[in-house]
Amino acid sequence: MKFSELVEKLSSVNSQSLLSHGKEDLEITGVAPIDVAAPGSLSYIDGGKFASQVQTTKASALILPKNLALQAQATERGIAWIEAKDPRLAFAQAIALFYQPFKPAPAIHPTAVIDPSATIGQEVAIGAHVVIQAGVTIGDRVCIHPNVVVYPGAQVGDRTTLHANCVVHERAQIGADCVIHSGAVIGSEGFGFVPTPEGWYKMEQSGRVILEDGVEVGCNSTIDRPAVGETRIARNTKLDNLVHIGHGCQIGQNCAFAAQVGMAGGVRIGNRVFLGGQAGVANQAMIGDGAQAAAQAGIHCNVEPGAIVSGSPAVPHRVYLKASAIYARLPEIYQSLKQIQRRLLEQGERVDG
Repeated sequence: MKFSELVEKLSSVNSQSLLSHGKEDLEITGVAPIDVAAPGSLSYIDGGKFASQVQTTKASALILPKNLALQAQATERGIAWIEAKDPRLAFAQAIALFYQPFKPAPAIHPTAVIDPSATIGQEVAIGAHVVIQAGVTIGDRVCIHPNVVVYPGAQVGDRTTLHANCVVHERAQIGADCVIHSGAVIGSEGFGFVPTPEGWYKMEQSGRVILEDGVEVGCNSTIDRPAVGETRIARNTKLDNLVHIGHGCQIGQNCAFAAQVGMAGGVRIGNRVFLGGQAGVANQAMIGDGAQAAAQAGIHCNVEPGAIVSGSPAVPHRVYLKASAIYARLPEIYQSLKQIQRRLLEQGERVDG
């Protein structure tokens, strides 16, 4: 792709004209990270952390922020550049110009097992050994990869992709433009047992899971249905791999949960919430809009909107940083405390003597 064509396409995607500098007929053959980019490739610099690599990268073109010094360095080295308000976003858009994920052509594999009562939309791709049970509704242009199982009464919206070996349980509702990655389980039984003198009595999980439009669920993640009511994940929320959403949770819009996040039942999470890897949320806790939790945070109480918390139990991030600094000095503080105690003891003995 010519550099001029790349700029034109990115400008179209961004709905604005992007400032650029470089030979229009420069050939761009692909995209790459800044530190391993080869001649012919496009990369980007988002901020100060990688700014020095303008001097060493072998990339032929860069997406840069509005930074005159960086742009001058790139020009001096003969590197073509494109100025973008958000270089990382522009780079993501550039990747889509060079790469599209595999999507099979619309067809139904002869080994697929589809109940006669299921409704299948237009231009649907259904792979080998897929099982679609009674009363299922599959929308238009859905892609279902091999070995997927869709239980009775489930619904899958238009243009959604179900990757190999994922499972959609009974009555689950998946919206349009969702992506469910391999090994994920949507709508399995919540962990509901009632203690009795004779042992645990199983509470049947009669509810359902609802994923609104644009939700993505990572590999081997699980979203449980509740005993009654619903577990709901609102539109455009993204779950990484190995995330567990307990029964009856209500997750807002545009949230992002990194790998191994886990939450107990009945959790309420607002919009635009970010949870770092391995963060855990206790039963019935509430997290307000725009809040963030660092990796491995243990959230046992409610979190106010916009708050940033860290540690276990989770505390405000600034408090956590101060506590961490003290923690590193605990051996030194302990020795100082022992010396003070020894001196006080010696003074006491002299007074008594």
